[in-house]
Amino acid sequence: MRIAFLGTPEVAVPALQTLLAADDVEVAVVITNPDRAKGRSKRPVPPPVKVAAEAAGVPVWQPTKPREVRDELRDLDVDACAVVAYGALLPQDVLDVGGRGFVNLHFSLLPRWRGAAPVQHALRAGDTETGVTTFVLERGMDTGPVLKTVRVPIDPAESAGELLERLAVIGAPVLLDALRALVAGASPVPQTDQGVSLAPKIEPDDVVIDFDAPCRSVIDLVRSADPAPGAHTRFRDKRLKVFRASPAEPSTDAPDAPEASPAEPAPGTVVETRRDGVVVACADGAIRLDVVQPEGKPRMDGAAFANGYRPEPGERLGGRS
Repeated sequence: MRIAFLGTPEVAVPALQTLLAADDVEVAVVITNPDRAKGRSKRPVPPPVKVAAEAAGVPVWQPTKPREVRDELRDLDVDACAVVAYGALLPQDVLDVGGRGFVNLHFSLLPRWRGAAPVQHALRAGDTETGVTTFVLERGMDTGPVLKTVRVPIDPAESAGELLERLAVIGAPVLLDALRALVAGASPVPQTDQGVSLAPKIEPDDVVIDFDAPCRSVIDLVRSADPAPGAHTRFRDKRLKVFRASPAEPSTDAPDAPEASPAEPAPGTVVETRRDGVVVACADGAIRLDVVQPEGKPRMDGAAFANGYRPEPGERLGGRS
């Protein structure tokens, strides 16, 4: 079958490579976003999908808007199109020239978590299961009929970056099978109206840490924002990003531990600073900060933060930054 592939970031590369390796697939063109300026130099950097496509000798188109290549896509006369994290909405007149349809690989169990950030929202909500869904694009946001779904358990310590990387690998052969089925004449199944939830893009203001929440909720928020944009709080009047946190275990630093206080520490209070990190109170217990990034500094583990900054028991974290 002859297809076009639409995708942009690293998470789309496993699917592209799987399609390129399939004996029954010809990837006629790869459509991706334009190169973007990055870093202090502001030099244009090609998207990972472009790099992978050029390495395989596949033609690459980089329109500013998908409609700019509509006529060229129609002239390719493809059987279908594959889409993974392309990063732009496809208008109906473009959808109309994609052969039997545009098959999208989405990283959730649709209709749960429709939108740009399904993995992040799944972790933030404390979901214990997610998956990948392949469906045929239509004008609505992730509302199209489904071809295939695969369920995947979520590890309680898994970050958004780790889970997304894992789902990208799991989803690649699922996308290939879905394309084969659609081209062979399979009929996708309409999504149910039950259990719909939305997953809009996560902004920095969405991931301010609220230590008044239960420990598990704080940990889930932290891992949902790793690697970006990073859950954050205030410490000594500067932003402190937290990229990994865990339930605080009983201290092994008995000689250095402060005497127990009869009063429960207020949420956001440093309970103790020990060799394996800083322990901070939440609504129903305490968490240990395992990986952090103080403002203007690189990431560091909790032990380095504890040793370098030496937070004092009773100091407070919290507030917007």
